[in-house]
Amino acid sequence: MQEVTGSTPVFSTTIFTPIMSVLNQLAEYLYLRKKDPSRPKSAWIGYMHGINRISLFIFLLCLVILAIKLIF
Repeated sequence: MQEVTGSTPVFSTTIFTPIMSVLNQLAEYLYLRKKDPSRPKSAWIGYMHGINRISLFIFLLCLVILAIKLIF
């Protein structure tokens, strides 16, 4: 059995850091969170994020359509 002390976390936070960064980016794509003002601005990165945003909206729309087809 593993001994747990008060200062040692049971779950490592390094596992959840990449997951949280993906969720933060999705929140920015869906306009749920404001953009980070300290990020460098580039037109090409803006185009890439725009295309990612469009593809994410189309994916979510397709999921809704599939769910409606399965229900009816």
